[in-house]
Amino acid sequence: MKANEVRIIGGQWRSRRIRFAPRADLRPTPDRVRETLFNWLGQDLAGLTCLDLFAGSGALGFEAASRGASQVVMVERDRLAFAALETNRAALDAHQVELVRGDALEFLGGDRRQYDVIFLDPPFSVDYRARVFALLPPRLAPDATVYYESRARAEWPAGWDVRKEGRAGQVIFQLGKWTEA
Repeated sequence: MKANEVRIIGGQWRSRRIRFAPRADLRPTPDRVRETLFNWLGQDLAGLTCLDLFAGSGALGFEAASRGASQVVMVERDRLAFAALETNRAALDAHQVELVRGDALEFLGGDRRQYDVIFLDPPFSVDYRARVFALLPPRLAPDATVYYESRARAEWPAGWDVRKEGRAGQVIFQLGKWTEA
């Protein structure tokens, strides 16, 4: 596999490769982690709406779309990363993918939709956890799932229940649900 490229591991675009911007702080979710995550979520996401809040390479969002998600919203602030997302969406003919160029926190504050699955893979250099989790509850559809990836094990705020957790190298990944309905 070439540098700045990641493979979609399941669904209709299985084995297709997507390219991403050459950014030092851009680290796509590894294949092994995505495989575990989508085993947890179920291989078929048909009819689900997903939000990939810090899209970066788009690996999580395109993987969800490949597995049948009816809508995937990807939010990315970086101009070059966003351009790569646009190129990949066109190459895959991914009509169910909506791209939003902007700040993740501003998007959460202004968006009014609800999502079945939210992917949170923010840059490890900034601790977004408290600010993001505070804005999530209104964006959650009933029985929604939130995926969080970080360098260290995150303590989730009150009202959240971590259902699954894993580690791959320096990546800790967790799957949780909002319990204060």
